[in-house]
Amino acid sequence: MANRLTGLAIGNGLIGLSFGWWVPKHNAHHAHPNQPGRDPDIGAGLLSPPETDDSATTRGGLAGWLARWQAELFFPLMLLRSTGLYYSGVQDVFRRRDRTSATEGALLLVHAALYVTAVLWVLSPLKAFVFIVVHQAVFSMYLGCSFAPNHKGMPLIDRDSHLGFAERQVVTARNVKGGRWTGFVLGGLNYQIEHHLFPTMPRANLARVQDMVRAFCVENQLPYCEEGPIESYRTSMRGLRVA
Repeated sequence: MANRLTGLAIGNGLIGLSFGWWVPKHNAHHAHPNQPGRDPDIGAGLLSPPETDDSATTRGGLAGWLARWQAELFFPLMLLRSTGLYYSGVQDVFRRRDRTSATEGALLLVHAALYVTAVLWVLSPLKAFVFIVVHQAVFSMYLGCSFAPNHKGMPLIDRDSHLGFAERQVVTARNVKGGRWTGFVLGGLNYQIEHHLFPTMPRANLARVQDMVRAFCVENQLPYCEEGPIESYRTSMRGLRVA
């Protein structure tokens, strides 16, 4: 109960992101990382591995053009990342239509009202609009650059695969090297392999188990992918590129 209340306060109240939508989606991702049809973080559409959408090279119109050039457009598209998360959360709240969703909806409305009021309190309407656009664009870029190195460009798992838990988590995840500074900027997501093996472990402790996880991977002949920040983005972009 305490975790849920904290999640609602931070997610819905402070960030404006539906906690009730995010948790099931993220749990499904952890259960089936990089598995088309089961991992909600990948699939047909933009910013998905081309292998998951055979029509990417044949679709017409704007959607087809964006899909074909998604690697090159990655950073511009990331400016809208938060907007997509907000929209998906609100959509889920309306779809559920239960007591919990009513509470979440009320918190999202309070967040939006307080956010806009606070900005308009100190800025003119035009400056407030510009501030909100820039603020959300920076927030979106930060989220996108934090999430992208984790799994993009890593192997996909067949829908009917029966890989064991450890192998499934290790082969689909990538760590980002860089020491304490990288850990501070990415909030612990740079230890993505450890995070997927121990999803409930506090992020401050992930670095402490890294040597143990490395030894486990060597002993069981599992690839332990770890790249620097720049190379991790290059690999991610290659994974998004449509031939």
